[in-house]
Amino acid sequence: MSKTFYVTTPIYYVNSDPHIGSAYTTIVADVVARYKRMMGYDTFFLTGTDEHGQKILRAAKEKGLDPQNFVDDLATKFVKLWKELDISNDLFIRTTDDYHVKTVQSLFQKIYDNKDIYLGKYEGWYCVHDETFWTEKDIGPDKLCPVCHRPLEHVEEENYFFKLSKYTKPLLEYFKAHPDFVEPDFRRNEMIRILEGGLDDISVSRTSFNWGIPLPFDSKHVIYVWFDALINYISAIGYGRDDKMFNKYWPADVHFVGKEINRFHSLIWPAMLMSAGLPLPKKIFAHGWLTVNGEKISKSKGNAVDPRILVNAYGLDAVKYYLLRDISFGNDGDFSEDNLIVRINADLANDLGNLVHRTLSMVNQNFSELPSPKVQSAVDEDLKTLLLKTIDDYFKYMEKFKFTESLTQIWDLIKFSNKYVDLTEPWLLAKDPSKHERLGTVLYNLVDVIRNVSIMLSPIMVKTAQNLSNKINQKIDVNLLGWHKTISGVKIEVGDPLFPRIDTTIWKKVIKMVETNEQVSDKKPEITIEDFAKLDLRVAKIKQAERVPKSDKLVKLLLDIAGEERQIVAGIGAVYTPESLIGREIIVIYNLKPAKLMGVDSNGMLLAAKDGGKLRILTVDGFVETGAKIS
Repeated sequence: MSKTFYVTTPIYYVNSDPHIGSAYTTIVADVVARYKRMMGYDTFFLTGTDEHGQKILRAAKEKGLDPQNFVDDLATKFVKLWKELDISNDLFIRTTDDYHVKTVQSLFQKIYDNKDIYLGKYEGWYCVHDETFWTEKDIGPDKLCPVCHRPLEHVEEENYFFKLSKYTKPLLEYFKAHPDFVEPDFRRNEMIRILEGGLDDISVSRTSFNWGIPLPFDSKHVIYVWFDALINYISAIGYGRDDKMFNKYWPADVHFVGKEINRFHSLIWPAMLMSAGLPLPKKIFAHGWLTVNGEKISKSKGNAVDPRILVNAYGLDAVKYYLLRDISFGNDGDFSEDNLIVRINADLANDLGNLVHRTLSMVNQNFSELPSPKVQSAVDEDLKTLLLKTIDDYFKYMEKFKFTESLTQIWDLIKFSNKYVDLTEPWLLAKDPSKHERLGTVLYNLVDVIRNVSIMLSPIMVKTAQNLSNKINQKIDVNLLGWHKTISGVKIEVGDPLFPRIDTTIWKKVIKMVETNEQVSDKKPEITIEDFAKLDLRVAKIKQAERVPKSDKLVKLLLDIAGEERQIVAGIGAVYTPESLIGREIIVIYNLKPAKLMGVDSNGMLLAAKDGGKLRILTVDGFVETGAKIS
């Protein structure tokens, strides 16, 4: 039977476009999947999107979209980005997929049948942004979410509850019996402290909205988005429909998650599995947060960077190398464009690029094909010893997801190889015909290092590794790692430098940060008087107003414009009640192209302003006849 390995990313919440933070976890999981495949494992790599919940519903309503259409569009963006980043996932799961919905209902029913779900009443605090319930003991007097620091909403509704408290002791015992279950160590210790304080039962259904998976036995309720999302790890591999596949890959070898969702994966998910009688995953690895240029990722900071911008500017392998070399996986880390440029120039262009280019150039200048090693010396033994140590360290660190340490060892080998060139002075050997065999040995040894480096880099820098192997006409085969396993007598191609240096005196960086704590300016480009004349602004009086069904913000208004009745839809329902609007005289864009919002016709737009976050509609000063033009 072949060895198997199952690796997952979290499924990403589709309330906004993917950015460098979400790409980071996916790139790490991809590196691990490629490494395990290289090591001969039958590997299954899962990623996907989380598409239910109140936050998604609200975001869709704000855009006047059906929630399914809304998530379809955003999920497609993730799929496209992962392809462009050459992510090698075996499946992209969506929580709106039919098979996932059926699996969630089946597992929910099983846990209910095991008497671990009961009907009750929830009263407490809820963070819509993180889709998380919080008790009074979890929050401070400011009523802000402990994770995202946004205002919490007080919720009171009938819910079904999961008996999480029942699993406090079993989980604590499991943590102590399996010290590697959650990593890094300090993340595991955080979970143990929570367990030692005792777990509370959690709400696992909602009735205040319907964008979710209905309970199999009570259609008035939809399943709590986190309960739904966690089940993706088993629905993707056939739980309940393909026992052979499920038994092949489960339990998962590692769930990679961000530290903010560690509690869900390390406490709630294992408790759910215990209740259902299923094995627990082998490892939860909760890594730190990624900032950009020292700032938390935020649209208002201008640093919610689309990874494609970085890849287009610097190359995919350079970005991946920097992420894994500079950011110690597990801890918080910062993506600095300045540091990325330094790594490209110093590590990739100078260390690796210089070694490869001058070695291969000297081979081609002095030999028609790669020579065999014949005349050895003591410095060769030093190179051999370091190479073999590097290979051992490579395996040790990659198995523990210590990518920074692994790459550091590889680059120590590369740097010593450049020093080896200086020590052996092949340019002088080339001038002495009697030392031709020694020259061939030196160059063979250097190509041997390059071949080993290409194999070790192949799960991380895929194209670079393939480029190296093509240049030296060798295979990328992990079984060929080692000293003097390079095939001689083959043609060598020099080609272009691997990584051109970046001239920092003229290079324009691609991350445009906002230099103050204020939001990005909304200042629009200047227009001419002719541009302004295209707008037909008129005074209108609101005759009728009513909320658009299923929308928190949209209000349908019937206007009187000089005797003409006209209907518009405005997103002001969070600030104004319909009855407070009737009789007001407002300013509208009369010649705006008609549109549909939540299926309701809108023929025009009212003018409003935001002042300190407060929305205010614009009205006229004194009595003005309806239909009067603004000029």
